[in-house]
Amino acid sequence: MAGSVGVRVGDPAPDFSLPSPNGETVSLHNFRGQSAVVLFFFPRANTLVCTAEACAFRDSFEAFHDEGAEVIGVSGDSLETLRGFAARHRLPFHLLSDADGALRTLYGVPKTFGLIPGRVTYVIDLRGIVRHIFVAQFQTTKHVEEAIRILKGFERT
Repeated sequence: MAGSVGVRVGDPAPDFSLPSPNGETVSLHNFRGQSAVVLFFFPRANTLVCTAEACAFRDSFEAFHDEGAEVIGVSGDSLETLRGFAARHRLPFHLLSDADGALRTLYGVPKTFGLIPGRVTYVIDLRGIVRHIFVAQFQTTKHVEEAIRILKGFERT
C-alpha cells in the first residue's frame, strides 16, 4: 500500500488536473462514469527501469482498452521531456507532468530510500474509487499484470 498517509484502497481518488505534452489538461473527473483509470507514478522518463515500465504499459495498451480502462502515467519530468519520451517509445496513453510533486504528495506515493520518487500504480473504478494499489520500485511488468488482473474483476456498469 502507499503508506500511512495518502490514498488507500476504498478511498475516492483525489481529483487532479495536470498538463500533458500535447497541450491539453487532463483531469481525473473527466473519466468518472466513462472508464476505469490506471494511474501509474514513475520516477523519471528515459531511465532504464522507467522506460521498461512505460513500454510494458504500451505493449498491453489493447488489453487495458478491452477492459474499459484509460492509462495515465505521471512523473515530475518537464512537458518537453515527456513529449520526447512518448514519441521515442510510441506511448499511446496520457503522460502528465507533476513538476512540483503535489499530486505525488496528495496520493502519498513514497520515496525509495528516502530519495527516489516511488513507483506506484492505482487502479480506479468507474465511480472514482481506488480499488487497488501496487507498490514495487523494480518489478515494472508486475504493475501492468496487477492492473489488468484487477480490471478483469470489475463490473462494467
